[in-house]
Amino acid sequence: MTLRKFANLIQTESSWDKLLAETNNLKGKVFQNLNFIDKKVDWQKLNLKSATFLGCEFHKEDAIHIISSGALVYPKFTDLPYNPHRVGLYTWEELLGDECEDVEHSVDFKIYNHFMQSKYTPSMEEAMAQRIHDYSIDVALRNLIEYDENGMTKKKIVGFMGGHSTQRNSEYYAKVALAAKRLAEKGYFIATGGGPGIMEAANLGAYMAKYSDEDLIDAIMLLSDLKFENDKVQVDYLAKNYISLSKQVLTKYPDATMSLAIPTWFYGHEPSNLFASSIAKYFSNSIREDILLAICLYGIIFAPGSAGTTQEIFQEAAQNHYGTMGFYSPMVFLGKKRYVEDTALYSVLHQLAVGKPYKELLYLTDDPELAVTFIENNPPIPV
Repeated sequence: MTLRKFANLIQTESSWDKLLAETNNLKGKVFQNLNFIDKKVDWQKLNLKSATFLGCEFHKEDAIHIISSGALVYPKFTDLPYNPHRVGLYTWEELLGDECEDVEHSVDFKIYNHFMQSKYTPSMEEAMAQRIHDYSIDVALRNLIEYDENGMTKKKIVGFMGGHSTQRNSEYYAKVALAAKRLAEKGYFIATGGGPGIMEAANLGAYMAKYSDEDLIDAIMLLSDLKFENDKVQVDYLAKNYISLSKQVLTKYPDATMSLAIPTWFYGHEPSNLFASSIAKYFSNSIREDILLAICLYGIIFAPGSAGTTQEIFQEAAQNHYGTMGFYSPMVFLGKKRYVEDTALYSVLHQLAVGKPYKELLYLTDDPELAVTFIENNPPIPV
């Protein structure tokens, strides 16, 4: 299997030096966040036509020559609480901070507040910065999952979708955590939307793959000891100790198994959960939604959720219906009551899939072990 990375994007000095040792033709290359002030570069000898420089620093005379030679030069952005020119994905430590116990005082929330100030009417500079940022996340994400020439990923990615308000001490939180743990134990790579509820449950289950089922139950019990400002029923992530309990689990069970979260600042009032090893956080929710569904080629497990989950079900169904990602992928519905009695969504999907290959990849169950078995026995089908 030939794995494809973004060979045209140069983000480090070592990659720059390696490129110049091989060629003087920079046509079509993208250079991001490099400082050329102290580097001796003979720009006159380089073919710069159609090269792109994002946030790089030059001597003034070099910049004039580069632009006049046909390259595009985007200036460095200033006064932003985020770096548009990222090299890798986020971690929870970067977004929340090791010492932060309150989401509202985190870097994550600071970026969210900045985003909300111009959410509907961003300046061109702000809009450009957000899009370059999301492009950088695209690159880092694709380098993590590694596509081959047929569009298949090296990592066997299974996604989990479901309600963000699902409580930590609930039935489906535990079921999803167990299903994700089983899949991670079998070598699958778990991906979620990165927030609380079902998303946190799946990242937690994957995180705990090296531990026993009893340890997973212990972790869930520890996470469920939430303290609220008053006795009113509230969503878990508003609890005063929501983050601190997650950190206690991380400390008690430090041997993590990797998983992925793909959240968005569009829903930035919800904290990113702490159990994903890599966080691909986007400004654009539409791009984030599409990418999250597109990369889960080994299947998606849908736990009970509301309108957002329903939207994701039909987005995934559309990708399967038309084979737009090059593969038909399993769609597993974990929750008979939700998807048959309450909404009839499973029946609608079955009717929609008549005559299509993905009809055989639809499955309904209440048992997380059976959900895992179905994923194992039904690998993606090439279109």
